[in-house]
Amino acid sequence: MKIAIGSDHAGFEYKSEIINFLVENNQTVTDFGTNSMDSCDYPDYAHPTAIAVENKDCDLGILICGSANGVAMTANKHQEIRAAIAWNRELAELARHHNDANIICIPARYVSIEVAKEIVFAFLNTDFDGGRHIKRVDKIRLSEV
Repeated sequence: MKIAIGSDHAGFEYKSEIINFLVENNQTVTDFGTNSMDSCDYPDYAHPTAIAVENKDCDLGILICGSANGVAMTANKHQEIRAAIAWNRELAELARHHNDANIICIPARYVSIEVAKEIVFAFLNTDFDGGRHIKRVDKIRLSEV
């Protein structure tokens, strides 16, 4: 699987550890930055991550910032993105099962790195249920209203 990942300064340390975790689990990773803990603007990294998933250059994406709100809001500006915030494994699974989320957003200031890795593992290993959820997911797109 090809995974896009991006973060701001608040998520930089987690991003580095998650990339190692992904590589250890035989995933291909494209890192869209940031590359330091210097203060930066999360949209500069969320947009390229979302574009890679939207254009199907990557299968799924991971975004990390302090609260996960900013990166989720940014990614969800893209028509084909369904970015979900998760602070535990169950929410990551539900985001995939019910909402076909294609980007998971992790709040680095509110979860441990161990929990962040559990979120990533659950997100990558959970499939969309389809069925009754397809109609709902299709309604997310403005063009489908």
